[in-house]
Amino acid sequence: MKFSKVLGAILAACTLVLLGVAGPVLAKDSLTLALQLEPPNLDPTSGAAVATDEVVYANIFEGLVRLDRDGAIKPLLATYWEVTPDGLTYTFHLREGVRFQDGTPFDAGIVKFSLERAIAPTSVNVQKQALSVIRRVEIVDPLTVKLHLAQADSNLLYVLAWGDAVMVSPRSVPTLATTPVGTGPFRFSSWRRGDAVALTRNDAYWGPPAKLRRVVFKFIADPAAAFAAIRTHDVDAFPDYPAPENLAQLRADPSLKVVSASSEGEVILAINNRNGPLADVRVRQAIQHALDRRAIIDGAMYGYGTPIGSHFPPQNASYVDLTGLYPHDVAKAKALLAQAGYPNGFSLPMKLPPPNYARRSGEIAASQLAAVGIKVRIENLEWAQWLDQVFGRHAFDLTVVSHAEPMDYDIYDRPDYYFGYRSAEFHGLMRTLKATADEGQRTIILQRIQRQIADDAVNGFLFQFPRLGVFDARLKDFWVNSPTLTVDPRTAYFDGPDATGDTSAITTSRAGDILGVLAGLAVAAGLIALLVRFGAAYLGGRAAIMALTLLAASLVVFVIIQIVPGDPAAYMLGLNANPEAVANLRHQMGLEGPAPQRYLAWLLGMLRGDLGVSYTYQTPVAALVVERLAVSLPLATAAMALSVLIGAPIGALAASRRGGAADTAMMGLTQLGVAIPNFWFGVLLVMGFSMGLRWFPSGGFPGWDAGLWPALKALSLPSLALAIPQAAIIARVTRSALLDTLAEDYMRTARAKGLSSSQALWRHGLPNALIPLLTILGLQFPFLLAGSVIIENVFFLPGLGRLVLQAITQRDLIVVQGVVMLLIFAVVATTFLVDVAYVLVDPRLRGRGRS
Repeated sequence: MKFSKVLGAILAACTLVLLGVAGPVLAKDSLTLALQLEPPNLDPTSGAAVATDEVVYANIFEGLVRLDRDGAIKPLLATYWEVTPDGLTYTFHLREGVRFQDGTPFDAGIVKFSLERAIAPTSVNVQKQALSVIRRVEIVDPLTVKLHLAQADSNLLYVLAWGDAVMVSPRSVPTLATTPVGTGPFRFSSWRRGDAVALTRNDAYWGPPAKLRRVVFKFIADPAAAFAAIRTHDVDAFPDYPAPENLAQLRADPSLKVVSASSEGEVILAINNRNGPLADVRVRQAIQHALDRRAIIDGAMYGYGTPIGSHFPPQNASYVDLTGLYPHDVAKAKALLAQAGYPNGFSLPMKLPPPNYARRSGEIAASQLAAVGIKVRIENLEWAQWLDQVFGRHAFDLTVVSHAEPMDYDIYDRPDYYFGYRSAEFHGLMRTLKATADEGQRTIILQRIQRQIADDAVNGFLFQFPRLGVFDARLKDFWVNSPTLTVDPRTAYFDGPDATGDTSAITTSRAGDILGVLAGLAVAAGLIALLVRFGAAYLGGRAAIMALTLLAASLVVFVIIQIVPGDPAAYMLGLNANPEAVANLRHQMGLEGPAPQRYLAWLLGMLRGDLGVSYTYQTPVAALVVERLAVSLPLATAAMALSVLIGAPIGALAASRRGGAADTAMMGLTQLGVAIPNFWFGVLLVMGFSMGLRWFPSGGFPGWDAGLWPALKALSLPSLALAIPQAAIIARVTRSALLDTLAEDYMRTARAKGLSSSQALWRHGLPNALIPLLTILGLQFPFLLAGSVIIENVFFLPGLGRLVLQAITQRDLIVVQGVVMLLIFAVVATTFLVDVAYVLVDPRLRGRGRS
């Protein structure tokens, strides 16, 4: 029958789409790295985000010196240095012929500018206090600079080897956060926020050029997505793999290599020592006794990790094992709480950053604390929120985080540091250490430092974070375990060709521009056709209704987002925000002035395409929305088209076989399709077509610049996962509408005139049953546009749904109101198109349409 043939043709077409075509085998000179966290910005001198250093330090930016793989200080932009006997003057001799990627020559003036910028009163550099030992920077000649210290500090060279002390070009400072410029072996290429940062080889690099032409950092936090990405070789390396539970399975794959090594990261249950019960050392000691480190390691890290009893790495020669100081002892913990005046315990929040180790460890630690009477309320934060609330404003009680910087015990000598530890004894030890150059004496002092912070139970010291990496077996000379937490691929290369045939990272295309032009032409042609069909009066009336609807919606959105929370700047920064910081943010975001004035300015800005500036990314919201729409709009369109192509024929076939076996089977399948979540279909598709057959990537989006086929290929499985539940709904609606239509008199008349049941169904039944179907499609499209956030997480796509979710969790109200208005426009525009479609497909409405 014709229905069977149509359905078979559709399934055959879908099969051809799924099979795809194989690309040519090319030389592998591009590397795709995956990291758990996306950096909030790309300036390593302006924040504490480890993710920033992982992407840009040693790749784009360089400092005067560096740490080698053994932790020894080595020359970098300084070829050698001299230190006076009193340790108060450091003379650095600079490398000749070095230029920044913007053409600025590197010289002593750059060193003076960079270091003075780091210690300036307005600096937000994390190492500002450590670098403030520099009293004066003296330019001796263009290639010689002297650092005069206020006091001797034997740790200075180590601080200069960190990402916080990199050299920056004065011309690039205003845009460092979004367009970094340095002297390193790679230069910044692009940043698709929420997805990837791309670097290209700096062919003008002063040293040996990188062997790789291109490096792409992708951001995948979800463990299941990480497993699929590395298993299918959609990423070549995952240096901080987030799912230790999968490592045994990955070790069995000969195309991969798993590396487990120690790191410099101490994972701690950080405690705010400033006030409340946690200011009492007995309470903090009770917390230490409540913690079972081995259970945390087994539960959160599947056995990977080394218990620690202080803030010091076990692989260091000066390490002292203090894990026995506070053995797991519930009775002892309860006794200490009773001594401190809390026999019944107390309640407090625990704010956790996004990494899996932190959230898993936090959940286990919370259950262990509950056993001694400390009731913990967990709050999961995005990274930008954690940096702001916990690290920046100290608005927390407990948190779990890994301190990845090497030899960072000096943070306990900073009273303004986020956990607020103050100790005259510890301060004295640090002063002695900085003035001591003898290694034997330094070892003794370092051991006393470890004991001091352990005795004071400053934090809950959990375990030394393991460096768990999974790599393509062909990848060679990749720096896996470095004292500074950086991903350094400058010497990395692939031993063999690119067997995947994936050219997305090494080709460019104007597919995005072409598709944009075609879409614009299609919209223009559609408007002209509507104008001809319905006339200017009808379209003008509809446009006026749309404009009034959008105006009313904008007022509601403005009131909810900017009026109801009170001061929007204070809401974004939190209740404990510094008034000066609130005032600065209010000025920066244009949130000053009375509400009517702000509303009018926002409205006029939207008419110009200006949606404001994102608080999180410090980037125009319009640019963020355009980036995400390049993924979400084609994804929603493809999903809706697939749902119609799959669902409508199934519904028609079921209606034509009413009560038969085919009808029963198909309605059963559609019931299953409605009941099963789309993300489950997504996981099945990844397992089958990515991990099994390897026909499609497991996730990510290469961008339209990579070519039309790679982009469409990346969207195939997500669109199919979104389409299946929608197709089930459409099939059921189509069947129901057709059954009503088949009972009409005109259908019996058509059959009486000699039409077959199939001909009558196609010619007369289906057109008259389209009204319910169009209604469903009108409701589906806005949902698919931004409601597919779970599918976007499964396939780690940088879509509009994830942008909305991130903006809400990060309190980025400017992004929220901009995206909400865009979605309202999508709903209004879709409603208009559905109304027009009603007139076009239903003969009974055509006369009304002309009028």
